[in-house]
Amino acid sequence: MKVTQAEFIISAVGPDQYPDDALPEIALAGRSNVGKSSLINRMINRKNLARTSSQPGKTQCLNYYRINDLMYFVDFPGYGYAKVSKTQRQAWGKMIERYLLERDPLQLVLQVVDLRHPPSKDDIMMREWLIHYDIPTCVVMTKADKLPKSQWQKHMKVIRNDLQLTSSNPMVMFSSELGLGKDELWEVISRYALTTDEVGNPQS
Repeated sequence: MKVTQAEFIISAVGPDQYPDDALPEIALAGRSNVGKSSLINRMINRKNLARTSSQPGKTQCLNYYRINDLMYFVDFPGYGYAKVSKTQRQAWGKMIERYLLERDPLQLVLQVVDLRHPPSKDDIMMREWLIHYDIPTCVVMTKADKLPKSQWQKHMKVIRNDLQLTSSNPMVMFSSELGLGKDELWEVISRYALTTDEVGNPQS
């Protein structure tokens, strides 16, 4: 999909702040520093609309980005960062759980994991939760450029097994640096969030 317009809308902490225009929403979940902001920026061809940070755990709200007036990317707080207080982690967890269970415009969750490492306990918990509630999910494996191509399949197999992925579960290998996987991921997102006409005419 050709992105012609992208803008940050709001950092929301509850349903009363969520947009009310009913556009489809694509949520991004993953541990801190897995590269969600870089992924968003690469997908929308912007360098710093989604702000990247060297400080894990900085994103503390649901950050909404509107794309082509057709959909939203909703960036979740990163999970699994030890220096965030237990109380804060619990508050984030409740916010995310409420969103995932109650948000009607949600069409797809992109679970973002680091291709270089086996899924963490938090990654596995998130995956099991998404399976339990039957929420459509695409696993995006970032930082592929940090690994030799000869190791890609080996690492993908570990992630596939640890996250209980079947052949019907979408998986996309991604590199924000190289743009690898960008078109493939847009195809997956479009299947869940856009009509055929919208895919062909992103400004409609």
